[in-house]
Amino acid sequence: MQEVAGPVSAVERALAGCLVERPAPFRRLPVALLSREQKAAELQRVAVLKATTAAYEAELVLGLADDSPADDDPAPGTPGAKGSWAPDSQLPGVSKFFTAELAMVLNCGRGTASHLAHRAWTYRSHLPATWAAMAAGDLDETRAKVLADVLQHTSPAVARAIEGRLLPEAASLTTGRLRKRALAELLEADADAVDKRREQAQRQADVRCHPSPLEGMGTLTADLPAPVAAACHEIVDQLARMLKADGDPRPIGELRAAVLADLVQRPWDTGRPAVTAHLQLVATLSALAGRSGEPAEVNGLPITIGRLHELLAELDALGLRTPEGGTVTLALTDDDGALRATTPLDQLRRLARRGCPDHPDGTCGCSVLDRPAEVDRHDPSRAQQAFIHTRDRTCRFPTCGQRVGWADADHVVPHAHGGATDCANLCCLCRSHHRLKTFARGWRFTMSDDGVLTVTTPSGVTRTTRPPGMRPPAATDSPAPHAGWDDPLPDDPLPDDPLPDDPPPF
Repeated sequence: MQEVAGPVSAVERALAGCLVERPAPFRRLPVALLSREQKAAELQRVAVLKATTAAYEAELVLGLADDSPADDDPAPGTPGAKGSWAPDSQLPGVSKFFTAELAMVLNCGRGTASHLAHRAWTYRSHLPATWAAMAAGDLDETRAKVLADVLQHTSPAVARAIEGRLLPEAASLTTGRLRKRALAELLEADADAVDKRREQAQRQADVRCHPSPLEGMGTLTADLPAPVAAACHEIVDQLARMLKADGDPRPIGELRAAVLADLVQRPWDTGRPAVTAHLQLVATLSALAGRSGEPAEVNGLPITIGRLHELLAELDALGLRTPEGGTVTLALTDDDGALRATTPLDQLRRLARRGCPDHPDGTCGCSVLDRPAEVDRHDPSRAQQAFIHTRDRTCRFPTCGQRVGWADADHVVPHAHGGATDCANLCCLCRSHHRLKTFARGWRFTMSDDGVLTVTTPSGVTRTTRPPGMRPPAATDSPAPHAGWDDPLPDDPLPDDPLPDDPPPF
């Protein structure tokens, strides 16, 4: 919002640096001493501060975006260029890697960072008066977001015309009424923009699975066009009611969930290609032995160790057989959560029968199951792939949770520059963050032998991720040696060029 005329002097930059290092403290009053009227006045002051802070945040986001031009991004059609799997999210003229940096800076997901950046861009390009009103504290962020979300896909001229008609009364309208008015104005002025909003929403659609607040449950969600979603729900509801009418005693909600699971898995449809399941069971050795009740995980969703034993029995696991048409991988961790080994159940059964080849009596402490050894080539072995995918479970980039099935086992130190194809130098990165590590300027990745990954942005923000389930070391422990490439000393500037990397599978 604030424009600086002419070049910035060294003194001005030094003054700005001092202000950043010593920000003004937030004024907090003792609430217990305030009257009812004073508390209301303070709440109004806080609302104004939130609006002005949101406007300042948008200005900072745009400033950081301006520091990340698209000039150095891989050109379309070249290795590392953006693919077609993800929806378009790049700001005009801004590096495609900017959203990842913003997510690191704010410690939020890539989607949240992308929405924040696009909204800030809309304020500057389409709604400058709304942005100014928010900066002055005359309009709250919630109502400003409504205008930005509705008007972002029309032309700046149309957006500013609608803004001029709505802004004088925006603060007095509810957010629902403001959205309705803005959509009506947009439909009258630019119907194509409404269709574009609908198309953009469909491009953002996805199917997601995440833990449920209900014990032992997971939640499956799907973004669908409203008529399709209504039709799907109607079919599920009708089939569930048919089961209820036939005397099924289960609650109707449980029946709907069971019907949906049957419709998705379709075990009766032999004409379709077989789809097999892969379950990954993660538990500590002491929990498996019954010495601990520490929670375990099935495909990333936490369950109690008792439920894990039930599941293992149901699948004829741990000494019986792998379920027909699927696989089960058992991940064994120590009591600190560090992964010790991974093994299919059949291999575990064979190892148990065979025992130690050097000590048949079984009284030794020899290791018969450990992490895979280093290989003398670029591509990881199948055993290493299984170990790394089991250890990491998702993309290891901070703030990313992309599932491991879509991740590459990447060398932290490039193989072409001496990096070993070893589990201590391999980590899972989704295709987007693999591209970032390979092609983006100024980023630095390092990793410890036990898989603790540290990532530093071009702006100097550093975040660390530990393998899921692995506990942090005690405060007195010294840091473990780590794998890294051309790590600068603490006072050295970050490198401008990306680290030379192995040819990625782009």
